Amino acid sequence: MTRVRIITDSTVCFENAHFAEEHGITILPLHLRFGDQILRDGIDINAEEVLHRLQHLGTPLTILPPPINTFEEAYQTLGKMTDQICVILHARHLTETLAHAQMARSGLLGRCEIMVIDSQTTSLGLGYLVEAVAKAAHAGATLDEVVHIARSVIPRIYSVYYVNTLDYIQKAGLIGETQAILGAMLTIKPVLTIEDGKMIVMEKVRTHSQAIDKMVEFVAEFTHIERLGIVQNTVRNTDHTRMLQDRLALAFSRLQYPVTLYEPLVASIIGPDGMGMIVLEGEPDDDLLD
Repeated sequence: MTRVRIITDSTVCFENAHFAEEHGITILPLHLRFGDQILRDGIDINAEEVLHRLQHLGTPLTILPPPINTFEEAYQTLGKMTDQICVILHARHLTETLAHAQMARSGLLGRCEIMVIDSQTTSLGLGYLVEAVAKAAHAGATLDEVVHIARSVIPRIYSVYYVNTLDYIQKAGLIGETQAILGAMLTIKPVLTIEDGKMIVMEKVRTHSQAIDKMVEFVAEFTHIERLGIVQNTVRNTDHTRMLQDRLALAFSRLQYPVTLYEPLVASIIGPDGMGMIVLEGEPDDDLLD
């Protein structure tokens, strides 16, 4: 039996930069519109360059899904190697990517079984899910088994983000203009989470320290944690990241806290000066906490 092949999109973040290559994962790039210029995420521009543009040039960013024909070409290419394809994408509420993936299947139906899965997350959370599925596929799991694994992991992925400016979440429709104006006057710093695939405001605080307190409290609610990662806006750890790592080390000494850049889709929502944390909740027997 040919191995199940995995497709995901460029919002995916892996702690191991070589994971996708090592496991034969196809990553389809989102398109990023800066004014009149459209660039392919991860091919024409990387996350660090996107964040630099947002931070220093103030160029408006619009996220576009991979075109339908991009999915069609990927399906046709992989269809020569296998008759089982699993497509795992960022939350459908964030872009039209999942809809494009589904529409592109029609040309191969009957010749290749293609399952399209809404991860209900993005960034490092999507990475955790894709890793679990890819490892199972590499070990010989069938498409049905791979889909079952994906559906068991999705409810265990949680995200929390700290936002330093209200401009981006206002443009993303998470708060109204009046709330943004009042929040700016009061120096409000929202803490966001992803719930049912939608980014929502979870808490509102006034200082960086309070935001970090809320993020640590968020993690403390879990009895079992399998993985925990931090996403930030620079390749070098910021003072806020180090503060969060120190707080986590005091509370959860046995966990590791790898740090990665957050990707352009997240940047388009929380802006270039945010920070986030992703938790993969462990199975009941996987108690990694003190």
